Amino acid sequence: MNWFLQLISNRVLIIAIIAWFVAQVLKTIINFIVNKEWKLERLVGSGGMPSSHSATVCSLATATAFAYGLGSFEFAIAAILAIIVMYDARGVRRETGKQAVVIKQITEYLEAIQQGTLTPEFEEEKLKELVGHTPLQVGMGAILGTLIGILGGIFWM
Repeated sequence: MNWFLQLISNRVLIIAIIAWFVAQVLKTIINFIVNKEWKLERLVGSGGMPSSHSATVCSLATATAFAYGLGSFEFAIAAILAIIVMYDARGVRRETGKQAVVIKQITEYLEAIQQGTLTPEFEEEKLKELVGHTPLQVGMGAILGTLIGILGGIFWM
């Protein structure tokens, strides 16, 4: 039971979780405003504005800086993790999303051809297009997470 008390009293972890949650709620609200469609999947889904990945790791790094200092190995680990996650969210995962768009278009084209022929139908899984982030989404997530980390550091650390 001691491990559980340690876990729930870890303020750095709690601040990072709060940043993730705030980003996911904002992402859901922004998606509703832009697309006029309420999608609860946005509460846990990846992609979209702001990047919850960026918000989480930036709040983690910022709270770690408050808790342990900028010269600590804890901050070094959190900062490097933040850089890697944001690079991945903007780079690799964004390209995966672009590929999903093209594959989805090809699949829809082939389905349209099939409807007019006797070829057998095939099953495919619908691909998610919202996998990665634009630089703006990553930047906004980073700003959001840093602000939450600063607020948590000032008022709670």
